Amino acid sequence: MEHPFLRNRFRISNVKQIQALRRMGLKSIEWDPQRSTAQPLPEARDEVEEDDFTQGTLNALLDNKRDRVERVREARDSIARCARLFEQETGSIRQIFDELGAKPADANVHSRAIVDRLVGNLIKAGSVAVHLVNLKKPDVGAPNHAMNVMVVSLLIGKSLSLPEEDMRCLGLGAMLHDVGLSEIPARVQRNANRNTTDEQFYRAHTGYGLKVVAPIKDLPIAVKNVIACHHETWDGKGYPNGLVGSKTPKLARIVAIANRYDNLCNPLDPKTALAPSEAIAHLFKKESGAHDPEILGAFVKALGVYPPGTFVMLNDGSYGLVIESRSRDLLRPLVMLYDVSVPRSEALLLDIQGADETIQNAVAPRDLPREVIEYLAPQGRVDFYLEAST
Repeated sequence: MEHPFLRNRFRISNVKQIQALRRMGLKSIEWDPQRSTAQPLPEARDEVEEDDFTQGTLNALLDNKRDRVERVREARDSIARCARLFEQETGSIRQIFDELGAKPADANVHSRAIVDRLVGNLIKAGSVAVHLVNLKKPDVGAPNHAMNVMVVSLLIGKSLSLPEEDMRCLGLGAMLHDVGLSEIPARVQRNANRNTTDEQFYRAHTGYGLKVVAPIKDLPIAVKNVIACHHETWDGKGYPNGLVGSKTPKLARIVAIANRYDNLCNPLDPKTALAPSEAIAHLFKKESGAHDPEILGAFVKALGVYPPGTFVMLNDGSYGLVIESRSRDLLRPLVMLYDVSVPRSEALLLDIQGADETIQNAVAPRDLPREVIEYLAPQGRVDFYLEAST
């Protein structure tokens, strides 16, 4: 707080910043012309002495910085809270999966409770913030996948303005969509090069899923259809029934996109993982024929150009990681900055909404120095949680 600027390195973009630097009594500053976007103005000659307004400018900048620091503190608290809730919810989902066989009634009650919490908040929300969750002990198991697919599905559902009851069925179907995998051996699930027999066995998980949930009384048909049809595709090349276009139930078409997105971001082989922005581009450029175009558009509308987990370069040349996006302003997310002089546990958070800096472009992980990735995303996973506000 000894100076009014968020960081010690920044791009000068207005006269107020120069006035503030002068008021601070600095003898000199370092300037990197290679990172500038404009040439210096010519020196003024025969200047008439003016009144000194720099102190007011400096005070205004300091007040602005204090406001930004307070917003960042609140953002840290929110991110930590979301991480705790994510771990609690995934723990509950793990319990639900364990209960499905022996205690289906309990599994039904507990699963509906999770969905009711999320949907209840979303229905009333005027704005939704999607957080990148940084877990202390990253888990690649089924509960994390179920949670991610449920969060993304509900975001799409809200973008489509689905009725509340449809949202509840969507959340429940997304949570339970892969329960049939419990009947598929790990060697088959984790084999990226399955032979014909193993592939047929794997694809049977949709049918096994229906058997797993069969003991749950009053489970809506819409939820069962999600379990049965989340691998059907718009072009009819999916399974198990090769349904074409709108013959696949709408909620299943939503979950199909959310499921594919999470599998691209968090594959079994981490070396093949795509960054969130790359996964969105992949769905549009290479798999658009497999998905309902209306729902695919709502998906992008819900997550934006810079979804959480996206590496970005700012206009001052620094690197960052998007850790929160907001539905009201998807182009200006909250970014964690790479700064080797700052411990990662205290990494600077830059709220693009209130900063002079802007995002120049998304950056693929393969184009980043290794130390940047290890600083910003050491776990290599992309997990999501959402926080709704009125």
